[in-house]
Amino acid sequence: MHWDRGVIVAIDQEAADQDYGDHVVLPGLVDSHVHVNEPGRTDWEGFTTATRAARAGGTTTIVDMPLNSIPPTTTVSGLEAKRRAALGQLSCDIAFWGGIVPGSIDEVPGLVTAGVCGFKVFLTDSGVPEFPPVDVGELGALHLAVPLLVHAEADEHLGTAGPSYTEYLASRPPISEAVAIGRLSGLGSPVHVLHVSSADAVAAVASNPGITAETCPHYLTFTDEDVTGPEFKCAPPIRSREHREALWEGLRTGVLSMVVSDHSPSPPEMKTGDFASAWGGISSLQIRLPATWTGAVERGFGLKDIVDWLALAPALLAGLDDRKGSIEVGKDADLTVFDPDGETIVKGSELMHRHPVTPYEGMRLRGRVIDTLGAAPGRMLARK
Repeated sequence: MHWDRGVIVAIDQEAADQDYGDHVVLPGLVDSHVHVNEPGRTDWEGFTTATRAARAGGTTTIVDMPLNSIPPTTTVSGLEAKRRAALGQLSCDIAFWGGIVPGSIDEVPGLVTAGVCGFKVFLTDSGVPEFPPVDVGELGALHLAVPLLVHAEADEHLGTAGPSYTEYLASRPPISEAVAIGRLSGLGSPVHVLHVSSADAVAAVASNPGITAETCPHYLTFTDEDVTGPEFKCAPPIRSREHREALWEGLRTGVLSMVVSDHSPSPPEMKTGDFASAWGGISSLQIRLPATWTGAVERGFGLKDIVDWLALAPALLAGLDDRKGSIEVGKDADLTVFDPDGETIVKGSELMHRHPVTPYEGMRLRGRVIDTLGAAPGRMLARK
């Protein structure tokens, strides 16, 4: 393979600009679900630390979520604040999602023109006051060409979380996902369901043609039996073995098209206490590849599946597939060198994101990122 000024110009098995021996060269990974949080909550995460973690894990492009930054990316001025904050801090390429909250519909055309990849909405409380939920009825008036990303849980099926994990899990039952997904059918915009965690949600996506969906490494790795403390808390929650295996089957059948991190860090003090009060977010941006590969190998999947789930499908969703997601002449020379038979031992203190808390602490994961090429220093991208 040969490249010139960061673009692939030839693919030649007999010669290459760099030789990595028997290691596997994958397209640079794309993570379309990352909460960078800067500006406003940079003590939670920031562009410098998030993009370093991405690159260390083989990810050469991330797409930043419109929360939990202050201001959120629900206005053009909010997007401009994001871009200003990112200047000079990027170790990988980055693009941005916009957001829709009550009263921000008029901002949508300007954000599309400014190059956001699509729009995220919540149908229930987001956890931060500056990003309140919207009513599905408001979304019906939109006719977007870009995707509408939905945190799909139905309020009427959510309860009050108690201090134990059993109580927290019961407060966010699988039916809440399924009911919310059912309400998205027939919207005039392409719909993508975020962080699917349950068999019920997989079935609901399968029953609504045209809706796409994702899941995350923590749902594919852990079950409720593994949960030992608030470092495992996320929303929707980590469920039983039956639900985990339904997610893998959803990937096998194509009902779920991608595996993204939903990297949502916070200061360590917010991940202590009980399950009612701790912040609900998991940091896994750097270990998405080995975490997913570990479970994939056990179930007979191969590296092509990994490329589809962790590179191509997220690039397609974000409208970056003209330059990202696969190794082709004319595309960016973003490459991940991977040892599929290697080992990654997770130590939170050695991860590049801002805070060390991780539910993967001490785990031995299959596969190891050897090198990440391209996309440094990072650039800010717009949807094609």
